[in-house]
Formats: sequence, structure tokens, C-alpha cells
Amino acid sequence: MSALSRQAVSIDVGNRLRQLREARNVSMRTLATMSGLSANALSMIERGKTSPSVSTLYRIAGALTVPVTDFFGPEEARKKVVYLKADERTRLPFMRGLWEGLGGEQFTGKAMPFMLTLENGASSGSNQMAHSGNEFVYCLRGQIEYQIENQLYLLEGGDSLLFAAQLKHRWHNPGGLVTNVLVIISDFSDGDQPMSHVEKAEA
Repeated sequence: MSALSRQAVSIDVGNRLRQLREARNVSMRTLATMSGLSANALSMIERGKTSPSVSTLYRIAGALTVPVTDFFGPEEARKKVVYLKADERTRLPFMRGLWEGLGGEQFTGKAMPFMLTLENGASSGSNQMAHSGNEFVYCLRGQIEYQIENQLYLLEGGDSLLFAAQLKHRWHNPGGLVTNVLVIISDFSDGDQPMSHVEKAEA
């Protein structure tokens, strides 16, 4: 059994994508045009034939104008205090990784914390991400390499990184071990859906 799946409650990403798309009366072909992804790739995700990368989820969320956390499930009422037990986290598997929400999807304030668990070789995808607000990264164990614009930053256990998130960025696990990373997105703009916009990677 994978180290990522021992306690994870698996969310059917394909089924959730279909729900979000159909709720907005968006056809597969229209979503493909809006997201810049192929209709075939979207169909494969919806049918559970492939797992999307994180940057692909961001692009789909941006095209549907929803926060990427909507893939965790229907939006819940926002609260000023969010208390979560470890087994109550929303969990979303992606390609070679697991994303765990830490309450930001329920919080009224401008903070979105989450945990990433990354198998060796896991990455955010081939597309660079950019969004409003600030991004704080704390490596709990293993390694994660962030590319921000043209600069590389290698984080190991105990290392941290803080940057303005409108800078184009991407990440991957370059090591041979599972990596755990705490990420907090904060101070994003009113009405903005943080983490829902990505740019095509430069050649």
C-alpha cells in the first residue's frame, strides 16, 4: 500500500469535475477551450483514466471560476473558527501526491493552509502557477524544489520559503523519499480565487 493512501479518504476527482462542469452548463469542448487543455485530456480525467497534475487542477478551476478547493466537495458555510481533527481533513489525490486541506476551504479569512505529501518525482505539473497573495512553504521532511521565475530554491526538512505568489512558480520533489510540506496562501485579493490561475510554461 502506498504511503500516501494509508489514511487518505479518496475523492473521485473525475466525478467531482463532471459535477462542477455540469452545474455550470459547460460542455467538455467549451471547458477545453477555456482551460487550454484538450477535450480528450479532460475526458480521461472525468472517466478516471488519468490523474491530473496540480497545475491542471488549477487551470480547470480557473476556467470554471471556482476555487481549486471546490474539488474537495461542495462549498461549506464559512466560519470564523475552524477546528479539524486529523481524520476530518479533506483529502485530494493527484499525480504522485496527496493534497490535504487544513480548513481554509471553510474559513472566512484570507488564509488557505494545506499539506502536500509528495512521492519521489511528484511535481505541480508542466505549467507555471501565478495567483494573488503570498505563499509560505515549510518543508517538514524530504525535499522540495521551487522554481520562482528563473530562480531555484531547494528546501529540506526545517527549511522555509516565503514569496509573492503573483510570481510564476512551480515545484517538484527531486529526492528519493516521500516529502511532506506545509503551504499557506494568505492575503489574496477580495473576490479572488487563490491558486486558480496558471501560465503556460515557457519553452
